[in-house]
Amino acid sequence: MSAVSRSYNPFDEDEEETRGGGEVCGAERQRYLQQEVLRRSAATADSTARSLSLLYESERIGVAASEELIRQGEALKRTEQMVDKMDQDLKTSQRHINSIKSVFGGLVNYFKAKPPESKPEQNGMPEYYGNSRLKEAMMSSKDQDSKFQESHPNLRRLDNSDSDFSNIDSISSVQRDAYPKNQCLQAYHKKIDNNLDEMSSGLSRLKNLALGLQTEIEEQDDMLDRLTKKVEILDIGIKSTDKKIRQL
Repeated sequence: MSAVSRSYNPFDEDEEETRGGGEVCGAERQRYLQQEVLRRSAATADSTARSLSLLYESERIGVAASEELIRQGEALKRTEQMVDKMDQDLKTSQRHINSIKSVFGGLVNYFKAKPPESKPEQNGMPEYYGNSRLKEAMMSSKDQDSKFQESHPNLRRLDNSDSDFSNIDSISSVQRDAYPKNQCLQAYHKKIDNNLDEMSSGLSRLKNLALGLQTEIEEQDDMLDRLTKKVEILDIGIKSTDKKIRQL
């Protein structure tokens, strides 16, 4: 038997076919993995965009709650001023009742110092402003209103900004090295990073808004305690004045 016949292996053809089939399967698997990475990156980008939209909406609700709290503070301030005015009028009424009851009471009122009269406020009641911390947080959150409209699904502009990858060329070389080579994957990763940065800033604004609301609530709570004490004193004075009038 010749050397050629001795070196012949009948299974070589099967090995070559298996190797060729393996290469095809490997390419298909690599293509599938690339598509899966793109799909997951797109899903992650959409998820961060939805989270960012909810964050903007939370800020919008927080600003509305802050405005309502400030209006409540205005009402409390007006109520307190009205109670102070009623207390002053009640003291004046008590002076007149003392003058009517007896000559001695009139002499006492004559030599007794008059209660200080509050000057009328210009243009009605003075405006009430919330604490400075809350005002700054509200202004910072109100500046994001345009972003809320852009991110809200019902208010989103009809454009292709979410899927526009034309700004890939604007990425610096340092940033490009940090992203994958695939341009679509670069765009998704860049969008995810931008959304995460915006979420971090939004959470910081929400924290400031919450702290401002807490400070305003504490101040209004003190105002309510003060107002409650004034109303109790006024109620006692009204009952005493009513009793004196019945004795005339």
